[in-house]
Amino acid sequence: MSKHSIHIEIIDEYFEFSLADLCQCCGVQAEAIIDMVEEGLLTPVGTSPSNWRFTGTAQRKVEITLHLQRDLRINLPGAALALELMEEIDMLRSKLQIKG
Repeated sequence: MSKHSIHIEIIDEYFEFSLADLCQCCGVQAEAIIDMVEEGLLTPVGTSPSNWRFTGTAQRKVEITLHLQRDLRINLPGAALALELMEEIDMLRSKLQIKG
């Protein structure tokens, strides 16, 4: 694994977090999560922060975003783009495995 590899364990893809749970799990303030929602990185279920629900996938995205911001000094829009590209790469790899 290279020094810039990102490996995050998802607690459970189907587990649901409240905003407070996600903040505690990832060690961030609610404002950071709200910023990620506003940037389009996270898509919670619910109409307001007080009743938002997030999946284990959101936890993974937060952890990767924090890594990108902390270690590589990438801003939030850059992290959103990086995550989008990583997801596309994963999708393409999956398609290649199915064909192969």
